[in-house]
Amino acid sequence: MKPIVRNILAVIAGILVGGIVNMGVVMISGSVIAPPPGADMTTAEGITAAMPNLTPIHFLMPFLAHALGTFVGALVAASIAVSHKMKIALALGAFYLLGGIVAAMMIPAPGWFIATDIILAYIPTAFIAGRLASKRD
Repeated sequence: MKPIVRNILAVIAGILVGGIVNMGVVMISGSVIAPPPGADMTTAEGITAAMPNLTPIHFLMPFLAHALGTFVGALVAASIAVSHKMKIALALGAFYLLGGIVAAMMIPAPGWFIATDIILAYIPTAFIAGRLASKRD
């Protein structure tokens, strides 16, 4: 297989696996940290309505979903890639960062969470994944 084809497939695999990890963490988050009584955390409208009742602990699982999804996706992509492992890992981080920015515009959240999420969950975890994948060679 040509290296460029393998690198493209690596990016696609990283996006898919990272998305699955992200959604998996989101799906179990309600059973790990219970939402406030009566809160509907399954829709953007429900989350918006519940926002005044959320405490900082309720933001842990969304942060972990973003950070772990990005990390695993970037690690998979960089591990599969033939070359440019760090660039591919960081590209995955940028892809998920863009998604995080869009989500922050759609679902209002406290500024401290948006800043923490955007600064720490995407590019740093992708960088760590790129370093780990590069050291394997």
